[in-house]
Amino acid sequence: MNEHCPECQHVLIAGEDRFHCEGCQRSYGMQAVCPDCRQPVQVLKACGAVDYFCTNGHGLISKKRVEFVPLVETL
Repeated sequence: MNEHCPECQHVLIAGEDRFHCEGCQRSYGMQAVCPDCRQPVQVLKACGAVDYFCTNGHGLISKKRVEFVPLVETL
């Protein structure tokens, strides 16, 4: 799935922990969301493993299924 810049609608380039827009040169953090309900998930870290948990009834989400969307900070 291609995410688009909230400012200029160009396709965002996914980095390791951020999205970057070549169009307007802005960077955005990444928010992990459930692939079923598109709501933010909780990140569970233990013993070097990272898992995700949907609090809206979808339970554990594997890191292969979790989706990342740009985190738009509001003031």
